[in-house]
Amino acid sequence: MPDRPDLAEELRRRAEFDQKARDAALRTGSLDDLVEVDADNTAWLEEIVAEHGWPGVRLVGDQGAHDAWLLAQHADRAPEFQRAALDLLKASVESGDASPRHLAYLTDRVLVASGRPQLYGTQYIGSGKSLRPRPVHDPEHLDERRVAMGLESAAEYDERIRRTYAP
Repeated sequence: MPDRPDLAEELRRRAEFDQKARDAALRTGSLDDLVEVDADNTAWLEEIVAEHGWPGVRLVGDQGAHDAWLLAQHADRAPEFQRAALDLLKASVESGDASPRHLAYLTDRVLVASGRPQLYGTQYIGSGKSLRPRPVHDPEHLDERRVAMGLESAAEYDERIRRTYAP
């Protein structure tokens, strides 16, 4: 049982709303609601992090920790917060309170946002047949890095992303 089931419940609610807003943006092409949802979720998560530190498994359970990561992953319009969240998430992973997979995704997100090559190949650009991974640092060792973080191979991930986002 997490220390703060109330936070876990609010994280779940916000993550579901996040996903609904993303689905609607894909259907309609309008980002207005998505921008508003992300701004609200980011402001709320910043407050939670300031008060409690990173919402890891002990605080909010496995699902809550996943939902906290998702909100941080989508905090693109707050790059300073996203970088701070990355540092906190890294410390939580090192203490066994968060998932290395989440760290890989947020690391790539922050690197890409700063114009640098990603490490784990989780971030893509384009749509349809033009969907492709963003540049990757040291691609020869990509799968080694991915496996170390608990991710599937780059080829398996690429196939899954294309099935999901480029039917």
